Amino acid sequence: MAIKAVVFDVGECLVDETREYGTWADWLQVPRHTFAAVFGAVIAQGRDYRETFQVFRPGFDLYEEREKRAAAGQPEYFGEQDLYADVRPALAQLRADGLWLGIAGNQTVRAGGILRELFTADVDLIGTSDDWGSSKPDPAFFVRVAEVVPFDAAEILYVGDRLDNDIRPAVSAGMKTALIRRGPWGTIQQHDPDAGRITTIRIDSLEELTEEIGKFNAAER
Repeated sequence: MAIKAVVFDVGECLVDETREYGTWADWLQVPRHTFAAVFGAVIAQGRDYRETFQVFRPGFDLYEEREKRAAAGQPEYFGEQDLYADVRPALAQLRADGLWLGIAGNQTVRAGGILRELFTADVDLIGTSDDWGSSKPDPAFFVRVAEVVPFDAAEILYVGDRLDNDIRPAVSAGMKTALIRRGPWGTIQQHDPDAGRITTIRIDSLEELTEEIGKFNAAER
């Protein structure tokens, strides 16, 4: 079936999280390069990225620390300056191509509000894990994506940077997938056999989507 809808993950797909993870290193009072090195090691070992925080502060509760940061006037934040340079051009072109567009990722209520400020005029839907009460890679998250997109699951292309959180569960939900090879996960996981075996499209830039979707849909005719 042809691709009629494209749904994007957020972190390292639309948003470059380099600055934000740097602020977490500052909050923990550890050097940024040390935090980044441990972060990468945790990912490379296939562990949950949140274990990084435990290395520096055992018992660290990410939810509680987010609240503490907000109370201290240092909330997690991303804005236009944190978007990858290819985001706006890609969304505009995909919209011009007649595709239905959505954003759905593991994000807090606060982050969901920021996403709506940034993208409401550019996409048809914005949904977050906090909105839906389920988080990737829980199959329920992708069931919800399929429910809110007005096309069959097989007509949805889910774009993400992670095999574990994005690609594998989206494939299990019957969706097509695009793995973008950037950020910590995309760079490390691109060498996993599943990156080539189960992914519909592999890209280095979102601006490649128009051509790749066009080629895929042409082959489906």
